[in-house]
Amino acid sequence: MKSIINLILLSLTCVTFSQEKVLDTLEGKKQNLDEVIVESIRVKYSSPISHSNISKVELKSRNLGQDLPVLLNFLPSIVTTSDAGAGIGYTGIRIRGVSAQSTNITINGIPFNDTESLGTYWVNLPDFASSIESLQVQRGVGTSTNGSGAFGASINILTDANSVKPYAEISNTVGSYNTFKHTIKFSTGEINNAFEFSGRFSKIDSDGYIDRSFSDLKSYFLQGSYKMGGTAVKVLTFGGHEKTYQSWYGVTKEQIKENRRQNPYTYENEIDNYKQDHYQLHWNEQLNQSWSTNLGLNYTYGRGYFEQFRKDDSIETYGEIVSSDINQNGTELGTTDLIRRRWLDNDFYVLNASLLYENSKFNMTFSGTYSNYSGDHFGEVIWARQFNQNAKIRDRYYQGNGKKTDLSFFMKTSYSLNKKIELYGDIQLRNIRYKTRGLTSDLVNMKLNESNSFFNPKFGFSYTLNPSSMLYFSYARANREPSRGDYESNSNIKPEQLNDFELGWRYRKNGIRLNLNSYYMLYNEQLILTGALDDVGSPIRTNSGSSYRVGIEADAKIQVSEIFSIESNFTISSNKNKQILSPYNGIIFDFGKTNISFSPNFITSNVLVYSPLENLKLSLLSKYVGMQYMGNTDAEKSKLDSYFLNDFNISYEINSNSIFKSIIVTGLVNNILNTEYISNGYYYTYDDTWSSPGSIQTLDGAGYYPQATRNFLLGLTLKF
Repeated sequence: MKSIINLILLSLTCVTFSQEKVLDTLEGKKQNLDEVIVESIRVKYSSPISHSNISKVELKSRNLGQDLPVLLNFLPSIVTTSDAGAGIGYTGIRIRGVSAQSTNITINGIPFNDTESLGTYWVNLPDFASSIESLQVQRGVGTSTNGSGAFGASINILTDANSVKPYAEISNTVGSYNTFKHTIKFSTGEINNAFEFSGRFSKIDSDGYIDRSFSDLKSYFLQGSYKMGGTAVKVLTFGGHEKTYQSWYGVTKEQIKENRRQNPYTYENEIDNYKQDHYQLHWNEQLNQSWSTNLGLNYTYGRGYFEQFRKDDSIETYGEIVSSDINQNGTELGTTDLIRRRWLDNDFYVLNASLLYENSKFNMTFSGTYSNYSGDHFGEVIWARQFNQNAKIRDRYYQGNGKKTDLSFFMKTSYSLNKKIELYGDIQLRNIRYKTRGLTSDLVNMKLNESNSFFNPKFGFSYTLNPSSMLYFSYARANREPSRGDYESNSNIKPEQLNDFELGWRYRKNGIRLNLNSYYMLYNEQLILTGALDDVGSPIRTNSGSSYRVGIEADAKIQVSEIFSIESNFTISSNKNKQILSPYNGIIFDFGKTNISFSPNFITSNVLVYSPLENLKLSLLSKYVGMQYMGNTDAEKSKLDSYFLNDFNISYEINSNSIFKSIIVTGLVNNILNTEYISNGYYYTYDDTWSSPGSIQTLDGAGYYPQATRNFLLGLTLKF
């Protein structure tokens, strides 16, 4: 069945999509028809929602192979991190202190978050930034979207628009830690004013800053489009194959003093090996000047494993597959050395449909989404010191399945009451059904049949003070289901709720853009990171009762002169659990009001751009992240120190009339001051009865992810 679906979808990649222009009545600028794909989940300048827009041009000067979160690092309220330390491989992003598990990600309106874990794994789409036309980051609940609810932010991505003219380009990057990136892009241009076909192939290799944290990444992106009259169709397929050496275990403070680049893993094939392929079809019909429809179909196929060497592991974990080691006295030890693989094989289907109406005063969107996910989880033993007589290599020692359906509908509207006041309303209904069966990797029988129905209203207004500035206010309600990992760690875990209040001001005049936004995010049973990790390196979350995030975000872009500009932002916030109850020395201890984990109170970024020549751009990028806790009890050992970083970016384009249309040289020096810093880690507690006989003593520990010191990337792009 999979192969038939793959064949049908791949055969459709000969079709194309329109790049005609329509007028954006709210911002007074031209808009690609490609953007109609994401119109139902994006907001416009006048919307009462805090957001940032990023274009292809803004991404390309720093796009030298690092993952997308790293490229977004200088936007407001964002903190990024990398397991391997240099931004390639497994990377993470937090917005307003909220983890990727609570950040909604869509690609062309299709949900990208993993359906069960709710997280996002950019390593599965290496070099994806090379195929992005634009993206929008919405902070807070934002507007209604497809997929899992946004509990701190959403990022919606629009992939490459079609090209009117044919082109080809070759991009290569070389850098520190044996980093290499090779990318080929092409387009046929529009054929007969109707068809276009384009694509990209990429290969990225890096040893990583951390010892043996290598990344071996391959990816592709192919799309075709067709336009005729009011019909526009786009079909695309993209995906990646990643092999990364495990570096999620981190190091202790003592190990950092010895060698901050060390990796505790020693088995040569302690790797993650995963493939993911996406197939999408988008169909847009412009019925008349006011009405249009969109249809989106998606199939995602993911499969892969991570491999581990286990020394002296208990044979009870593996049933009758392996035999016990025997000591010199002939006694069975009950343990053995072995190598295991834990697999995930999953299928994800999505149907999006929307109806849009627009005139000079009134916009309305009706949209519905249905998704169906099935994921098989199983483990194999591929080597053991001794197998049992009837066992075979690759026999499964656990096997389980998770199935999840998600059905949601939303209706949103904006109405210009007069020349100054615009009203905004948004209502979403969402139903999720999650069923599991079989064993987990801990050999626990996990049998769930959970159903959640959510009602998420949103409303707000904007008020135009004058042609240069406006005020806005919004309220949004969000509900969100627990992840598979949440259920595994606590079968009584509850959904989380959020009431989000946003008040802001925007100003645009004479080369100056200012945004000032205040927010109050009031949570009930917020699923917050405990700071601890499970046995595969995923963060463990728990309900926190009542908690809140309150803050001020400010960002500015000032064109000082024709050759010099400043982009700056800062976030000041307070992020608190109103009450934390946690076991301590054998009793439930009330820690009172505490800081929410991984939520610094101050973040600021600054970008200075100097362009002495038309095709030359020099940028100094600075980032400060304040102190943060890795746990929720304000324990001293859970602190991550503040850090201040500076990067230098240069881009120079040489226009040519010979073989190449242009030659672009790009350079990036990260952390130019050679700062030793840590952006992420984990914190855990455990009860120790040995050091204190007759009583329980709670001890704590921590692991850290050191980030790279000074390093560089140098790129060369040849355009034909």
